[in-house]
Amino acid sequence: MPNHLNSLQNIDIDLTRLPLNNDITPERKTFFADVLLPVPIPRSFTYRIPRDMESLVETGSRVIVQFGKKKILTGIVAKCHEDPPLAYEAKYILEVPDEFPVMTSLQIHLLYWVSEYYMCTIGEVLNAALPSGLKLSSQSNIQLHPDFSQEADNHEFSEKETMVLHALQHRSQLTYDEVTDILQQKSIYPILKSLLSKESILIFEEIKEKFKPKKIIKVRLAQSFIDDPASLEDLFEKLEKRPRQIEILLKYLQEVPIYHHPEKNSYGLDKKTLLSANRSPSSLNTMIKNKIFDTFEEVISRFDQHNDNINTAQIDFSVKQRQALEELLEVFSRKDIALLHGVTGSGKTEIYIDLIKKNLESGNQVLYLLPEIALTTQIVKRLMRVFGSKMGVFHSRYSDNERVEVWNGVLSGRFSLVVGVRSAVFLPFDSLGLIIVDEEHDSSYKQFDPAPRYHARDLAMVLAGFHHAKVLLGSATPSMETYYLASQNKYGLVALSQRFNNVALPDFQLIDIFKERRKKTMKEDFSPQLISAIQKALEEEEQAIIFQNRRGYAPYITCELCNWIPKCESCAVSLTYHMYVHQLRCHYCGYQEKPGPACPACGSTKLKTIGFGTEKLEEDLKTFFPEAKIRRMDLDTTRSKYSYQNIIDDFEKGGTDILVGTQMLSKGLDFGKVNTVGILDADRMLNFPDFRSTEKTFQLITQVSGRAGRRNKKGKVYIQTSQPGHPLFHRIMDHDYRQMYLDELAERRKYNYPPFVRLIKLTIKHAEKPVCHKATGHLHSLLNTALGKKRVLGPNEPLIGKIRNLYLMEILVKIERAKVNLKAAKKALKDCTTAIETDRQFKGVRIVIDVDSL
Repeated sequence: MPNHLNSLQNIDIDLTRLPLNNDITPERKTFFADVLLPVPIPRSFTYRIPRDMESLVETGSRVIVQFGKKKILTGIVAKCHEDPPLAYEAKYILEVPDEFPVMTSLQIHLLYWVSEYYMCTIGEVLNAALPSGLKLSSQSNIQLHPDFSQEADNHEFSEKETMVLHALQHRSQLTYDEVTDILQQKSIYPILKSLLSKESILIFEEIKEKFKPKKIIKVRLAQSFIDDPASLEDLFEKLEKRPRQIEILLKYLQEVPIYHHPEKNSYGLDKKTLLSANRSPSSLNTMIKNKIFDTFEEVISRFDQHNDNINTAQIDFSVKQRQALEELLEVFSRKDIALLHGVTGSGKTEIYIDLIKKNLESGNQVLYLLPEIALTTQIVKRLMRVFGSKMGVFHSRYSDNERVEVWNGVLSGRFSLVVGVRSAVFLPFDSLGLIIVDEEHDSSYKQFDPAPRYHARDLAMVLAGFHHAKVLLGSATPSMETYYLASQNKYGLVALSQRFNNVALPDFQLIDIFKERRKKTMKEDFSPQLISAIQKALEEEEQAIIFQNRRGYAPYITCELCNWIPKCESCAVSLTYHMYVHQLRCHYCGYQEKPGPACPACGSTKLKTIGFGTEKLEEDLKTFFPEAKIRRMDLDTTRSKYSYQNIIDDFEKGGTDILVGTQMLSKGLDFGKVNTVGILDADRMLNFPDFRSTEKTFQLITQVSGRAGRRNKKGKVYIQTSQPGHPLFHRIMDHDYRQMYLDELAERRKYNYPPFVRLIKLTIKHAEKPVCHKATGHLHSLLNTALGKKRVLGPNEPLIGKIRNLYLMEILVKIERAKVNLKAAKKALKDCTTAIETDRQFKGVRIVIDVDSL
């Protein structure tokens, strides 16, 4: 970025009143740009393009603009034209930081589609789509006022103020953090306010580019030794009594063969390589000072680009895999979207790899979507062995700089294959040929908060339509909506009903924990059958997986005498006990506190935990199997960048015997030595008050069960339940997805739920409960009038009726897929919500719209 932007001062001065160049003839055209800004506003803003920037500004360009009096924002040009805005005077674009556009016109088209379909502002969509590293940051700085002279000034200055002024006399500017360090106090604003009032300092914004390329320091031999090889011999004689310097010189000549290839000296050698094996840094610095070596910086990739182990061998397909692949190719000749319904362990990934190869060979780009970061760990390793440096990885655990590097890699064509989670749909592709949505049923593809609340699977289909690309949806347990559309011949459908190498699907055993508790055979929350199965697996040097879809130690603690339960201060929910950090935590707002030794209500010390989470299961297993190596995989143990990878790698290598985890374990992971899987608390999933609970329970249990017996030995799955006669468990045991689908479809048709309707959930929020309820009642009445009573459900208070000090109410709107004009229905709905939000009696009411709510 040009240096003059970094010294942008007095941001409160109107930057739009720049003088026009008087020698420009009046006939010369003036150009404007509609700029999208990453703030929650519903439209673009028009800015004037300075004459000297006209050749740089085009659709997709990143620009720096003033928004309001003091804000400096990064925007994206959506359109260039000659029409000035009518409602306001256009400000000038301040800077164009890039030589080329960072977004494509197709991307901008996609942003507008998301904004319209998901009923959110275009600014919210841009904020989600553009990596943070491409948004400029501003930092407040302090400098002396140009007209200030302490000797001539009549004001009295305190000791602290004098310290700041003295520091500014020695330095041109200071950041807030630097002033805090100088004064050794946290609150510096009263001091700065006083100095401002005395006109002794100025506060200004310094604009900085967030993205920083990764650089390494390299060393090369001074050019004089290359031009005159004889001088190199003289150098050895001069260094005869300096063995450490000779060692460094010999290492350089070993790595860079300048005698045979003098041109290679210009590439130099990484300074770290030269100093490996404990060579002396001070000796190297002396040689640089004596102009024997030169140093320079080189920009490098943040990603490992070695291609030494690329696997070019043809995939050895089974008969069923080959048949499925041929069917898919035939389907793609007729349709743009296909569903590959393959059982767990059927070898879907090999089919994906073959299709990716075909597309890359045709010059197309490929996007491979995965629902969770955990799943990318294993898949990336497999794909990297096949595609090497052609492949980029994009997910939220990467740093801002890494994500920008992948973004730029897609723009430049360096990455023709991208593996990523849901946000990867916003990358700047220009020639997509195929999008693979693996585990398409997974709810992780849905963005819940903040807006845009998009579904990456559905958005992938829209994106593919823009590029005339194909979409392959893959799952062992497809979502009801996807399977319904495939059954209706809207999508192609290809089945892969047999595991690779004819490996058998796992057997199931239902364990009636009601009977076991009555017989008093349970050990904590484990049945004797499951304990015995784990013991047998350990004896045979196999591994076991224990699934419980609740993290923490216990859902809550309670007093045995007065039934007191600790609650969150800001949410209507009990606090979850986390034993390892000895904390009570709210999983909704993050509030935490230390549990006391006694009940604060009655003073009793008889406090007990109720229920169990993954922490408690891990502790119990360590008690039952003290020799076993036990690890846990849930949100609490996977917060760091490489935590998923470390846990999965350790399990793959046999470093863990028993892995306890939440639904992360269901994400398509492949472990060779797992033949025992235990599923606890299945009833809680099944009885959850959600019309999708049957579908989700089938998917979760089937997916977790699919981790068992993926090699030669048949796996076994133990389901602990108090409802062993429930029909769903028998559908799971029979691996009968089709019958589960038909049962659920009949229920959904009867009660008018997806896939027969679209759901739009409205969540009404306010700090005062009466206001929230009154606003909800008014909105419900407006919606009934606008859409009809049959389409409006509620209002209802959700399970958690208060989150982050805001009371919540919900209204569910059903819109028939075939009979109703969706666009018109959304407009009517939006008119209703706008009427509530602009009504003065409902000031502060916020309405969240979630289209295609899960």
